[in-house]
Amino acid sequence: MSKPKLKRNLSLTLVTLYGLGNILGAGIYVLVGKVAGYSGENTILAFLIAMVIAGLTAFSYMELSSRYPQSASVSVYLHKAFGVKLLSIIIGLALVLGGVASAAALSKGFAGYLNDIHPVPELFASVGLLIFLGLIAAKGIGESAKFAAIFTIVEVGGLLMIIWAGRSQVNITEFASSLSIDPAIGVSGVLLGAFLAFYAFIGFEDMVNVVEEVKKPRITMPLAILLSLTAATVLYLLVVLVSMAVVNPAQLAQSDAPLSLVFSKLSSINPLYISAIGVAAAVNGVLVQIIMGSRILYGLSRQGWIHKGFATVHVVHRTPIIATAVVTAAMVAATMLLGLVSLAKVTSFLILTVFTLVNISLIVIKQRDKSSKVAVRVPVAIPILGALSCIGMVAYQTFGSP
Repeated sequence: MSKPKLKRNLSLTLVTLYGLGNILGAGIYVLVGKVAGYSGENTILAFLIAMVIAGLTAFSYMELSSRYPQSASVSVYLHKAFGVKLLSIIIGLALVLGGVASAAALSKGFAGYLNDIHPVPELFASVGLLIFLGLIAAKGIGESAKFAAIFTIVEVGGLLMIIWAGRSQVNITEFASSLSIDPAIGVSGVLLGAFLAFYAFIGFEDMVNVVEEVKKPRITMPLAILLSLTAATVLYLLVVLVSMAVVNPAQLAQSDAPLSLVFSKLSSINPLYISAIGVAAAVNGVLVQIIMGSRILYGLSRQGWIHKGFATVHVVHRTPIIATAVVTAAMVAATMLLGLVSLAKVTSFLILTVFTLVNISLIVIKQRDKSSKVAVRVPVAIPILGALSCIGMVAYQTFGSP
């Protein structure tokens, strides 16, 4: 009797919304204030730098996901490039740890927005959310993706409310001046903010781990990555422009629900609506991280690289049940041990390291296999620039930041 396999249930619309929801949930609702605390009036510049670094690597992911549509995708890419099993295992597990840290940070963001609505102990709210979403993820990818899609639409709606309410507050002169480095902030402040803002753009790398559950993956996945990151970038820049126009960066940095604060300055509508949407954004981001982490463990196990138990698929729900339980438990532990900013920094560091290796993998693969017909192919300059930008950011944070 053959073992049950994952079910191809995800259309272009669902996987795009899945990725967009993860990108939005991971950043703008939770961290815009913290980035402003580092970068001040240069917060927009910090987001632009982070966008460029993430965007270069996103193009590399587009080609690689078209070449190798398999779960535990990054580990597969590295193995195809270097053939070193241990490296693939280490990086796969690093991605899982990044997902664990990201979900823990988002669960704390969830608690912050929830407390804006009604006081609830932070630990109770964060841990309760993780357990609930772990059960949702175990139920099925179709149910999880539809759940995520609904919350994504809610997230986008909240951002559009803020953009519309603040449309008259933004002018080109202010935007141009925000691109000139404020001497009080300096290059150091901008790069520290960019390092944290980078966390707001990750999420597309999680999408490739559900590729075995996507219809026509060689075309659908690259297009979904492009659509989700483009939509997130446009929304981010407009929201940051509005936020910086109406709220002092120091005030944003002090708020646990920064976009509710922005909306309260712009509209007579109760800002608790934005807090409720912030709750939805965090919920969505956590759910996607649980799915991502469990699929990486599943994929590593399917390759025979880690314990075979992680490849166990529930007979009825067709989800990697043991991997989902382990990932959820790790997220609960991380939530109890670390603070939000620390979790976001850990995530950014891990993901930048992984992105460096992914870009180098694509360079190696393209040099070795120039004749292969793939649905999506990018110029070799893209992964080269992607690798250099990620290395530069990691090096600065490791050796150059104060």
